[in-house]
Amino acid sequence: MIYQVSSPTLSLDQGDIIDGCPILQIVKFDQRNPESPQVACSTHRVVVLTQTCDLANQKTQRITVAIVHDAQFLVEQNVVRAVDVRGPIRAGRVYGWYCLPACREYELSESIVDLRQLYTIPREVLDSLCATRRRKARIQPLYREHLAKHFADTFSRIGLPEPYDTE
Repeated sequence: MIYQVSSPTLSLDQGDIIDGCPILQIVKFDQRNPESPQVACSTHRVVVLTQTCDLANQKTQRITVAIVHDAQFLVEQNVVRAVDVRGPIRAGRVYGWYCLPACREYELSESIVDLRQLYTIPREVLDSLCATRRRKARIQPLYREHLAKHFADTFSRIGLPEPYDTE
């Protein structure tokens, strides 16, 4: 099984799936008044991407997370097609998206992690959410490393300004 149960007493770890995480986003920006952007706050299910070694050794107080979207919701919103979820997204062939399987035991529907939009959250916020039983599950080793590889691939790719000519 890809997931394991996670006790509220366990420390924060890479691959933790946490509900109700507050995400701040700039929704309006006026160049004439850059000190006062309009900000919105919404809560989301997130997955922790910061490396386990950095968390265990207290090397950071800001934790990198990505939003975990319900796959069916994305289909209903016409963000993705159901056939793409069943094919290339599940197979890991879509840049920046990672598919997590459903698990009834942990009340997790099939989901898509958006690795293209990342957020940094203060550690104390995530620790507090975990302490109040908002951590749904933890992705187990090997699967967690697979997710980390997709995360690394998303940001380590080299894009060319234009395709080169072939003869």
